[in-house]
Amino acid sequence: MTLTQLRYLIIIAETRSLNKAAEQLYMSQPSLTSAIKELEKELGITLFYRSGRGVTLTSDGTEFLLHAKQLYGQYENILERYGKSGSHKKKFGVSTQHYSFAVKAFVDMAKQFDMSKYEFAIRETKTAEVISDVSTMKSEIGILYLCDFNRKSMLKLLNSAGLEFHHLINCQAYVYIWKGHPLAKENSISFEQLRDYPCLAFEQGDNSSFYLAEEILSTSEYSQMIRANDRATMLNLMRGLNGYTLCSGIICEELNGNDYLTVPFEDDEYNQNSVMEIGYVTRKNTILSQIGGLYMEELKRYLHIS
Repeated sequence: MTLTQLRYLIIIAETRSLNKAAEQLYMSQPSLTSAIKELEKELGITLFYRSGRGVTLTSDGTEFLLHAKQLYGQYENILERYGKSGSHKKKFGVSTQHYSFAVKAFVDMAKQFDMSKYEFAIRETKTAEVISDVSTMKSEIGILYLCDFNRKSMLKLLNSAGLEFHHLINCQAYVYIWKGHPLAKENSISFEQLRDYPCLAFEQGDNSSFYLAEEILSTSEYSQMIRANDRATMLNLMRGLNGYTLCSGIICEELNGNDYLTVPFEDDEYNQNSVMEIGYVTRKNTILSQIGGLYMEELKRYLHIS
């Protein structure tokens, strides 16, 4: 097994086509096929199902791809740090639930570097993808939250993905609305007061579990519910439909503007407020890179964590 074969495997999995992968690798399709067959023979497993529509990973192939990405990623990191060629850009990525403070910290971190020499990525995405991105080393750091409801299931998911959770800050739930909302001047807002307005939630994909929801009280009975995929759309829905969402109360006016505000959520017998423990996840037994460390410094500075 060679690093070249691992690179072939990764590109085939990304393109889902032997022909497209061969074109990207500047080699013939028969040569690429032969290299993969040799790898399969050495491993004693079938990596791909082949059909007229292309190739798809087998279950063994999916599992092996994870290890291949980790190994090849370490090889690329070594080249970036010790290689003589200066053409490689150093990479750093963060995957996060939809938190403006995570983006703000990323902006402040990126300003410290010559962007022509680095390849940075910030991914606001679904909870499951945050976990997957860090597990597969697509991102070095993931930002998400735990609460009494999801803690057991989330920690189990993180453990099975080879990740560990690091505490940052505890927050009570707040109602996030635009400044023109009829309830904007309330000192606190109860679940009953929100019944006439649509609850806004981030889409988590088909067959997603309540445990993956970004919003607290995800199992409550909402009379109106609208799901969105991105933060900009959600802000538009807040203005256009007087929608609301439940959040940590930590918002960045510099990025979201000052047309939105948070009001403390007033719980009741059936809709208990719960502490949101916001933290970051990394692969187990790993030390943050220099860039990762700087990002965490900016994040903690914004959150006023000493």
